[in-house]
Amino acid sequence: MKIGKQTIKLENSPCIFATSSIVGPKEMQGPLAQYFDANIKDVFFDEKTFEKAESKMLESCINNLLVKAGITQQDVDVIFSGDLLNQCISSCFAIRSFDVPFLGLYGACSTFCEGLILSSLLIESKAVKQVVASASSHFCSAERQFRMPLEHGNQKSPTAQATVTASGAALVTDKSVADNGIHITHVTPGKIIDLGVKDMSNMGAAMAPAAFSTISNHLTDTGRTIDYYDYIITGDLGIHGSDMLNELFKNEGIDISQKHKDCGVLIYDEENQDVNSGGSGCGCIASVFSSFWFNELKAKNVNRILLIATGALMSPISSSQGESIPGIAHAVAIEREV
Repeated sequence: MKIGKQTIKLENSPCIFATSSIVGPKEMQGPLAQYFDANIKDVFFDEKTFEKAESKMLESCINNLLVKAGITQQDVDVIFSGDLLNQCISSCFAIRSFDVPFLGLYGACSTFCEGLILSSLLIESKAVKQVVASASSHFCSAERQFRMPLEHGNQKSPTAQATVTASGAALVTDKSVADNGIHITHVTPGKIIDLGVKDMSNMGAAMAPAAFSTISNHLTDTGRTIDYYDYIITGDLGIHGSDMLNELFKNEGIDISQKHKDCGVLIYDEENQDVNSGGSGCGCIASVFSSFWFNELKAKNVNRILLIATGALMSPISSSQGESIPGIAHAVAIEREV
């Protein structure tokens, strides 16, 4: 049922029954290492190219999800997945090994929450029972496509973010099939917000206004305040983008600094790892939610979170033609039964 201008209330509250995560070597050097299910020892993952390594990483992540959930691929009705590469090749080549209907997504770094929204809506409609929402990214493949080949050795600006090498996947179920008490209760698809930012090395500035818009509209639509949630979790704003989001709310007389956490900030050690403004990429929020935050929900350390994945909807072609970077943010309210 739609409420307000942007938000959909899910009367049947689909369940996030299980999650899976796999990360690269740099991510295993960060503070969340103990929470990830698996890791690859080098960026090639025994493959010949970075792109093949990313695809294998996603395939492994989904297979592990099925094992953790105690099901087979025949039990899955649909797989949603997306990545940063042209034609979503990481997802397409990973999912070809599964005999499951596939719907590919592109929302840049917002893809994982886009997948959660579509998964929950399909289940809410009673059309399906079990859906996988997944996403991946790889530092080396993203650098090659969006910036410069690694061999170039170009220097990063302080506002630049490191694309996270990781995959994350979640099994969303109808409560009649499997229910652990962790439910998606509301979803707020985002609007494209474009304030004219053109700096590819400052995606946080392009995405923060979109996050502000979606969070604000979600709260207005639901009649909730920031205090309703234990945490407001963004995906890929990084250090500078997070500061901007806090400032935007501060200008409205709202302090979210104690509630707000960003996965791109959490996944790396700012002091000891050379990541400039933190992490980004489709696999960033996918892996951090599917490991740390889902663990916090299961452990009953948190009860209510608003998960917001942000994306910078650019391409090398649009940037070379002088286009600005449109931002998007999708929100998913996840609540544990108490």
